[in-house]
Amino acid sequence: MALTDYFDPRMFTATTITLVVIMDPPGTIPVFLSLVGRKPRLVRARAARQAVLVSLAVITLFAVGGQAILAYLHIGIPALQGAGGLLLVLIALDLLTGRGATEPEVVEDVNVALVPLGTPLLAGPGAIAATIVFVRQAEGRTGAYVALALAILAVHFLLWICLRFSGVVIRLIKESGITLLAKIAGLLLAAIAVQLLADSVRGFVSGAG
Repeated sequence: MALTDYFDPRMFTATTITLVVIMDPPGTIPVFLSLVGRKPRLVRARAARQAVLVSLAVITLFAVGGQAILAYLHIGIPALQGAGGLLLVLIALDLLTGRGATEPEVVEDVNVALVPLGTPLLAGPGAIAATIVFVRQAEGRTGAYVALALAILAVHFLLWICLRFSGVVIRLIKESGITLLAKIAGLLLAAIAVQLLADSVRGFVSGAG
């Protein structure tokens, strides 16, 4: 049997590059620091681990049964994009107005790791849609499935590295830098949210046409 029967390098490369571009591991650092940068080191480490695990769970869920889930619930990718965009708008407003920095409840440590870090920031509509597309391209080939699984794991390991060691950035930028990053992250999230909503509308229009 050929090597591609056990592992498809082209599928691995294509999936890894696509997910890295969409999920943007270095680009998640400003948002991560704006949400948990003022927390103790252990809390930041836990939030990084939880966010990556949540993202991995969501991506894996949609890789295994995404098409069936969306079909059963009669949900399309544009609907996912719209929901993700609305959620990110709320988070962006909190960052821009500074309300997130004045709510130090312990439960917040867990919540930000789940939402918005784990999803929709990491495991967002774009990553979910790309994963479903790659599963379709695998077409029952074992080597392609193995490559897809390894690519998903590799991307999430890179995400964890970026978030876990973001403390190095904290030591450089200090408290004032975190405040500035919060504002910048708010603007970036707002822009991402608008783009998701625009893609959602475009998807609904093209689907209707």
